[in-house]
Amino acid sequence: MDFQEILLRRTIRRFQQKPLSEADFRALLNAARLASCASNRQRLRYIVAREPGRVAAILPHTAYAALVKPHRDPVPGVNSPVAFIAVTATEEPSSHLYADAGAAIQSLEFAAWERSIGCCWLASFDREKAAALLEVKDADRLLYLVALGYPAESPVREDIRGDGSPRYYLDSDDVLHVPKWTVDSITEWK
Repeated sequence: MDFQEILLRRTIRRFQQKPLSEADFRALLNAARLASCASNRQRLRYIVAREPGRVAAILPHTAYAALVKPHRDPVPGVNSPVAFIAVTATEEPSSHLYADAGAAIQSLEFAAWERSIGCCWLASFDREKAAALLEVKDADRLLYLVALGYPAESPVREDIRGDGSPRYYLDSDDVLHVPKWTVDSITEWK
């Protein structure tokens, strides 16, 4: 798979109920740890939740695809994630730390797509409850969750001009469409 194919990845919210291997998790975490970070401080840590009971317990405290709710809410044991990777911080969150997390998660997502694994980067979740279930002592240091599994859907990307709406939507066949503005729509050339 070349990089242009990896860039075509879309967020996945419906998953096959097939477990990921330890080698898969290690490849994803390796990609995350190698991402750029401010001053090379490496302040991110990861918790892999892959035990089915723990994943099921976290699931009700997460939110998915607000623009098409409830049509992409995962159904436990039917199309829900089979794992979560929690991204945590070793110190109080700051703008640099969130930037580090963004770079790490993007690298993790690309590594996942290369392995035919789908992801959904989650910022909408109950931090207190998720932190308790993941045994994170300080909920403020739980930055993000990444839901994982083999895709059970194929979202479609659409290029749109600057006057189009970027709101994602479901068509009559329950296919998720994700509009993305073209380069010329988002760029000023000086």
